[in-house]
Amino acid sequence: MIITNSHETRIRVRYEETDQMGVAYYANYLVWFEVGRTELMRNLGLTYKEFEKSNLYLPVLKAYCEYKQPAHYDDDLNVITRLESAQNIRITFNYEIKKTGKLLASGYTEHAFINDAGRPVVLRKTSPFLWNRLCMALEKQSE
Repeated sequence: MIITNSHETRIRVRYEETDQMGVAYYANYLVWFEVGRTELMRNLGLTYKEFEKSNLYLPVLKAYCEYKQPAHYDDDLNVITRLESAQNIRITFNYEIKKTGKLLASGYTEHAFINDAGRPVVLRKTSPFLWNRLCMALEKQSE
């Protein structure tokens, strides 16, 4: 496994994700962010399943997306996801959605680390293994 702070995921815009004009519905960009985030975490060996085994969850606290150009039915997109920061009880991811190198949208999501009772937890104390894996990815960012 290669530890890195970013991952690129290819997505093809499905017909069901578009309106009558063949333009992707704006909320799908957040879904594509989630796909990118899930694949980045999987690449780090930190699947959501791994977090849930440790009774940890990552609800979204904030989501932001800036739209530059529309995606259309059958477009082949690249979702570039970067682990931006990991703090005591929060983690932030940045995203870019591109088509043939052209930026269509960018944004970020911020998440909390919580337990199965919905209470915030300090990941470094609750799961040192998961915390260290995130820190290793962030160190790669600064190299």
